[in-house]
Amino acid sequence: MADRGDVRAVRRRHLRLPRPGHRPAHVPPRPAPAGTGQSGTAGTGQSGTPDREPEPAYGTVSEAAAAVFSGTADAPSAAGPPALPRSRTGSPAPASRRAKQWGKIAQRTVPHDLEPDVLRLELIELGDAFRAYQQRPEPDLALLAGLHERKARAFALWADVTDDGSLRHEAKRAETAAQTTRAMHANRGGQAAGDTVGGDGPVVERLLTRQQGVHARAVLDHAATHAPYPQAEVRLAVLMLTLRAARAGTGNITGQDLTGWLPGDAEPVLQQLITAGWLLLPGTVADEMASRSEDPTAITVSGLLPGRPRPFAFGKTTRARLSGWAQKAVGDRKIRKEKAGAATRLLALYTAAHTRPDGRLGHAEDSGLHLDQVSAFCALPPADVAEHAELLVAADWLTEADTTGGQLRGQLTERVLPLSGLL
Repeated sequence: MADRGDVRAVRRRHLRLPRPGHRPAHVPPRPAPAGTGQSGTAGTGQSGTPDREPEPAYGTVSEAAAAVFSGTADAPSAAGPPALPRSRTGSPAPASRRAKQWGKIAQRTVPHDLEPDVLRLELIELGDAFRAYQQRPEPDLALLAGLHERKARAFALWADVTDDGSLRHEAKRAETAAQTTRAMHANRGGQAAGDTVGGDGPVVERLLTRQQGVHARAVLDHAATHAPYPQAEVRLAVLMLTLRAARAGTGNITGQDLTGWLPGDAEPVLQQLITAGWLLLPGTVADEMASRSEDPTAITVSGLLPGRPRPFAFGKTTRARLSGWAQKAVGDRKIRKEKAGAATRLLALYTAAHTRPDGRLGHAEDSGLHLDQVSAFCALPPADVAEHAELLVAADWLTEADTTGGQLRGQLTERVLPLSGLL
């Protein structure tokens, strides 16, 4: 019969018993697989050495979802002796009896029994986060982009779980929204005035993104080439009305809009556009001039109606943003104070739409705007551009203006930089 001390030594070595004084949790021995002929304990090979830990794998939707929403991946543990496996324990009774939560996100109800739980909880939390964002007094584009990115991931997994194509479409929309919001944040964050990077100048919160600036210049070009008459007043009216009706050929205006754009000239210009067939009104010009914001007049721009070639490739959000941008420029308080006419207001719009990040006019390689292009857009002789540019300097729109050498050189003032459409 073997000595009892030898038996205890062998048992301690194979079972890896703890040192005296250490009190591990009770671990029932794991039976060896049948037919292997092993007599050692679980976690050891035939040589008595511990088996290697299995690599982490996401074998279920729950595990994959947890990895997606945790933002972390399982990392190998530091080298060291393997720990004793912990005993299996059942889920606490109160958790299993707790009613599952539900919520709403993007006009959808999150089912109370949606599995995995980590996805359901993420969707509920996201819905609450979007609603909380809407209550913020100031926008935070970086935060909003992050919410859209989380929504894209969550809806993509929701689509995989339920095999719902509409959820997958919503996930792609959220991904696009995240990219757009990131770009808007980068453009509106802008560069400090004075063309300095990381300087002490003010950060510019631009109204238009760089892509919206491209769309703004497209509308300016369209108005210049499609106005039925060459006068600056007609061209300004065509531009502003085109922005109202850019999406489907129809839009709403009031008499106050028209008198704000064209003080003293609104009625004859409106009649010219109707006579040329460019504009359609449901009533008379007098009715339009009398309309107010609570009861605007529906207008129709015949060249923009469905069925015609579409000159613009932007959506309703960008249309509204461009219309607001033009309204701010044309209705600028200091420009109105200088009693500037339609040609000067067209020049203000053109300079705002063709700037570099620091507010200088034109591309860097051009050192300004080509005078012939400026004069053609504003319906002015080239020699008259300098006079109207000086009016913009007096209105604190431009810091300076120089028209020598066939170029209009200048820079937007700091107060106008938010209206700049980056080239």
